[in-house]
Formats: sequence, structure tokens, C-alpha cells
Amino acid sequence: MTTPEDRCRLVLIVPETDDAGKLEKIVEDALRGGDVASVIIPQYTSSDAEFQRLAEALVPVVQAAGAAALVAGDSRVAGRARADGLHIAAGAPDLAEALEKFSPKLIVGGGNATDRHHALEIGEVKPDYMFFGKLDGDIKPEAHPKNLALGEWWASMIEIPCIVMGGTDPASALDVAQTGAEFVALRLAVFGEPEQAASIVAQVNALLDEKAPRFED
Repeated sequence: MTTPEDRCRLVLIVPETDDAGKLEKIVEDALRGGDVASVIIPQYTSSDAEFQRLAEALVPVVQAAGAAALVAGDSRVAGRARADGLHIAAGAPDLAEALEKFSPKLIVGGGNATDRHHALEIGEVKPDYMFFGKLDGDIKPEAHPKNLALGEWWASMIEIPCIVMGGTDPASALDVAQTGAEFVALRLAVFGEPEQAASIVAQVNALLDEKAPRFED
């Protein structure tokens, strides 16, 4: 088995739930399954107070597993929860502002660019990573073809690492890896059946170990 850093790595996106205590256990279980680079914690429809409580519960769990905890959108929540980073889904101006305020203390990345032009605009502000897709964009088994194409183009040209959103099928991680993207994001593929989360993380890592292209030094 090779070291995980030389091929596409897994990023988990926390699913939406009304039960924060249950979610904490689900995320902890998933992280036992193997290598995970980071975990993104979105707010979804929860209130600011609920989001704060959720982040404060999940961040230590993620960090204890050796992954980076990234809070989506809310810098105050990220700071109070002592997260490792901030995920900004908006465009270049919001990312630039967040980078100016919080980098390098926090990881700051994001994107959701829908075409090359906007991706390059975002790249000009030099985020720590570029994200192609939406955090809840896994609506089909396969990754969205547009996100795969953007990820492949970006990875071939730009040094800033990228995360490409996968689909609801865990095997979609390999399609992302084959674009050359450094990271694949999975949500429902891992958390759709919570009791299987750890084994799915293990399966995805095994698949990537076996078949994902290796990065050059």
C-alpha cells in the first residue's frame, strides 16, 4: 500500500440531520474507516445557534482522527469551534476577504465555479484549495460531468489543489481521481447508510490505493 499523500484523497461532507448527537457518532465512525484529509461542516437549514453547537461537537472529533475540520460559510462559528479552516462557497470577492482576514491561521478555500472563467477569477485570489461542485450537489450516482471536466482542466494547469464533488456511488471517487484532482468530496456516498460509513470509507481508500493515478513528486 502506498502512502495516501501520493494520490487523490477523500474529503467528507457532513450530511444534514436534526440529531447532532447521532451525527457526532456517525462522523466518528466514518473516520475510523481510513484516510480522510478533511471534513467540511455545512450549516444547511439549521439556525446559527444550532450550527454553533454542531460545529463545537464535530470539530474535536474530526481533529482527533487526524483530519482537518472546515466550517462552511461562518467565520465566527469556525473561530469559536476552533476549526482548522473555513469553506467559502461564494465567489472571488468573498474568498479574497476571508483570505485577508484569516489566512494563514486558517485554511481558506472554496469556489463553486461553474466555468473556467470564474474558476480563474477565484484562482487569482490564491485560496488554499478550489472546490468544484456544490456541497449538496451529489444528486446522482456519478459525479457531475461538468465538475469532472473542470477538475481535470484545473489539475492539469493550476498548482492550487482542487476538490471535486463526487456522486452518491462510492465508486465515483475513482472517476474524480482519474481527472488528476487532489481530493474527492463525498457526502451521501458515505453517509447515506450511516451504519456502513466506516466500511465505505475503507472501500473508497482501497479503491484509490489500487487504481487511482499517482502524483509526481
